[in-house]
Amino acid sequence: MKKIFILFAVFVLSIFGLNQQLSAQELLFPVKWKVTAEKVTDDEVVIKYKATIDKHWHLYSQDIKDSDGNLMAPPATTFVFEESAAYELVGEIEESKPIEEFDKNFNMTLKFFADKTTFTAHFKLLTEEKVVIKGYVNYMSCDDTRCLPPADEEFEFVFNDENAAVITADESTNSLTGEGENSLWGFFLVSFLFGLAGILTPCVFPMIPMTVSFFMKGGENKAKGRMEATVYGIAIVAIYVFIGSVLAVVAGPGIANFLSTHWLPNILFFVIFVIFAASFFGMFEIVMPHWIVDKSTANEDKGGFVGPIFMALTLVLVSFSCTGPIVGTILVEAAGGAFLKPIIGMLGFSLAFALPFTLFAYFPQWLNKLPKSGGWLNSVKVVLGFLELALGLKFLSMADQTYHWGLLDREVYLALWIVIFTLMGIYLLGKLKFSHDSDLPFLSVPRLFLAIGTFAFVVYMIPGMWGAPLKALSGYIPPMHTQDFSVTKIIRENAKGGGSVGSDTKSICEVPKYKEFLHLPHGLEGYFDYDQALACAKEQNKPIFVDFTGHACVNCREMEANVWADPAVLKLLRNEYIVVALYVDDKAKMPESDWVTSTYDGKVKKTVGRKFADLQIAKYNVNAQPYYVLLNSDGETLVQPKAYDLNVDHFVDFLQMGLKNFKAGKSIKK
Repeated sequence: MKKIFILFAVFVLSIFGLNQQLSAQELLFPVKWKVTAEKVTDDEVVIKYKATIDKHWHLYSQDIKDSDGNLMAPPATTFVFEESAAYELVGEIEESKPIEEFDKNFNMTLKFFADKTTFTAHFKLLTEEKVVIKGYVNYMSCDDTRCLPPADEEFEFVFNDENAAVITADESTNSLTGEGENSLWGFFLVSFLFGLAGILTPCVFPMIPMTVSFFMKGGENKAKGRMEATVYGIAIVAIYVFIGSVLAVVAGPGIANFLSTHWLPNILFFVIFVIFAASFFGMFEIVMPHWIVDKSTANEDKGGFVGPIFMALTLVLVSFSCTGPIVGTILVEAAGGAFLKPIIGMLGFSLAFALPFTLFAYFPQWLNKLPKSGGWLNSVKVVLGFLELALGLKFLSMADQTYHWGLLDREVYLALWIVIFTLMGIYLLGKLKFSHDSDLPFLSVPRLFLAIGTFAFVVYMIPGMWGAPLKALSGYIPPMHTQDFSVTKIIRENAKGGGSVGSDTKSICEVPKYKEFLHLPHGLEGYFDYDQALACAKEQNKPIFVDFTGHACVNCREMEANVWADPAVLKLLRNEYIVVALYVDDKAKMPESDWVTSTYDGKVKKTVGRKFADLQIAKYNVNAQPYYVLLNSDGETLVQPKAYDLNVDHFVDFLQMGLKNFKAGKSIKK
């Protein structure tokens, strides 16, 4: 029972706490470091920091002086060493001769390096005992149009230690952190971690029990079951690496949005989850279609692995709605022609993604460790059935929001969740019984705790029926504007009627396009069309806050509920910016006069979503949401764009810096 409780707790936490989808922006590592050390004499050490810089990029010098008082000057390359009485830095750190030219990113003359450079540090060892020189180099890199945030490169060297490698000028580096991180191997490792994160998503984790039960059917032939499990894992990897890359090249990055927002796959996923729930409740046993079973049986001599392959394909299709944002960057790079890197990335992602499923399938006997008495296995299935039913509504909601059907508004969605989780709590208390359940002679403590947590969750949701924000669920429930009755909305409208609108300036210039079916949160006024926002910004002489968002974007809702709702953020957005929300997944068709031909893939974009998804990809080479860009009235970027970040102070700083640069006439893209 303890293992059941832990498994269920991890699953619930993964739904409501760990599902922070990764901000799949373009991964850029234009500066690659190699750090080496040479012991010249018994007490003299030289450390060299060799930086290789990608074409069109540059690394700034240590000598960044701004005699004009320009606050936009980039940070100088800086070396930081841990304080120690065992060594001392001799003199200043030497650097190669820099280029000194006017830098249009910062509107000033700066010293920087291109192609490659070397920094050299001299140290004196003050003891014959073991000495550790440890620290990091902080640096910033830019190309002709953009700058990356400052980054750190760590290093550590050990001297006077018999157990440590002896460092000489002819040997490899003692410590090298940046080289692997910036290589294809580093990209593979990052993608592998992304794959592990993909497991902890609402539409993936519930699939594990189905996988286990499928392979348990072959328990009488362990060798065959293990081989099927291996084929299952290999099939997952093959599908992601080959089919995913082909789809990216043929259909472009829009395929990710199609699978996560188009009504057809979302309705299909909803139906699949309802079927899974019914099966977990004991209504029927899910079996493969007869023609697949017959084909598998007919090919037993050849392996008969059609079943595992079909299971792998189903897993990939159903989970793609949750994993799509994670692999979005890989799809963009594949569509752009960078074949090797996306293949490596997809390989890393799929290996991690397939690993847990394969392990569970490879060792189905692990289920035998569950207590036999009390029907705990069936209890877990029933609880997962309730969760499947609740989570399946998310897919239906995505289609409903994207196509503006108005079937599953916020209070309807919440009402269904309240009923589902109430019934789940009653089941956990043993007051509700299904056909395959065993008698429950007493209530165990873990089961009681789960029931308490479930009912507490129900109580938490109830105020949402009257407009409570429910920030913890902001990414899982429909947005507030779909709520028919909201106490907070009435209070806000009454405040406006009394003359307290929170601003003495005009928010917008003309009636926004698409306002009939698109909305901004928290009563903000703004636009849903880029050109309209640009025109209004010129008329009012204000900067533009561009919000690349989507109906299916979980992190977008979390940002709106937890960051936008902050009074300081709302004040800046309402008073100082022209706000425009560009929905990249909206399916509404535009009049022919608004159609655009993509400069990215050459295709004509006829819907609201495709037009602005293409704008984000073509202009910023990013296809993940949320993505926030601050522009002046000429469409020039004021500061480095920002993605998902729940730190309110960071977001306020972002808005204030954009406003400051707008007033000073500065931008980072001319």
